[in-house]
Amino acid sequence: MHITLEGHPHPVPVEAGDTILASMIRAGVPFPFSCQAGNCGTCKCELLSGDVLELEYSEHALSPQERAKNIILACRAQVWDDTAVRRIDAEELVLHPSRVMRCRVAALEELTHDIRGLRLEIEAGGPFTFSAGQYAQLEFGPGLSRHYSMAGTPSEHALTFHVRHMPGGNTSSHVATRLKVGDTLKVSGPLGIAYLREAHAGPVLLVAGGSGLAPNQSILRTLLARAHAAPVTLYFGVRSERDMYHGELLQDLAARHPNFRFHVVLSEQKGERGRRYGLVHEALAADLAGSEGLMAYLAGPPVMVEAATAVLRAKGAQPRQIHADAFYNQS
Repeated sequence: MHITLEGHPHPVPVEAGDTILASMIRAGVPFPFSCQAGNCGTCKCELLSGDVLELEYSEHALSPQERAKNIILACRAQVWDDTAVRRIDAEELVLHPSRVMRCRVAALEELTHDIRGLRLEIEAGGPFTFSAGQYAQLEFGPGLSRHYSMAGTPSEHALTFHVRHMPGGNTSSHVATRLKVGDTLKVSGPLGIAYLREAHAGPVLLVAGGSGLAPNQSILRTLLARAHAAPVTLYFGVRSERDMYHGELLQDLAARHPNFRFHVVLSEQKGERGRRYGLVHEALAADLAGSEGLMAYLAGPPVMVEAATAVLRAKGAQPRQIHADAFYNQS
């Protein structure tokens, strides 16, 4: 029994009852995925033929309208017969070599009261290439492994990450309280499909919540370094002033690039220094006149991503214009 992936030269072996995604990963076939739990929609693909059993999934990840068009989630589709699938947006798919690297902690930075910045140097397993907006799996030790987005640009040798300390989270607690300069860890990737669409020359919208600034910062700095001429706008939602970080960096980028503007939106504290108050998607809804020619990148808590996506759809944005990375089950 096998899976035929359109555009891939060889059939992918599969055991009865395995999911499409598990079979792809086991065979080393590049395939986009994130949560692996039917919540994010990253692994959407079109079922061309075959018998699959679909496990439970969120309608946020796959709408009834999409399912009616034979779109399925690879992570929730168990295979019981020879099957053929096609990647969604295959024409936009960028594949980088998958790497498993040994890295060393070169620097640690307290970005806020609960977000720590990590700068890692690659010691073995490189070179590592990725697209701005992607993420990697960081493994600090047994049972201490999570996905985190690259905050630096693909042109930088060092890898940088923003890790938020989640109460009760083993991995983030390790990073917040025990990780030190000189420690080594394993980094695997790159992963994710909410990455910068290089061919897009029109306006770009970035919406970040908390440490969701990391992938958006990577996209922003990459765009501006390449002299992207169209408007670039960032909405950065945080709870209060103490949750705000990299303000000086954003101000410097705005001063040097007239086409870049940013808005900080505080949800739990009246704005200081001209900050806006409320929910970030509400600010977006108030400002955005339309979505023609727009490409949007969203990253942060699922509720924020879902609300911002709804605003964009209401403004006329099509799914191909929205690239979202919801930070599910961070620990």
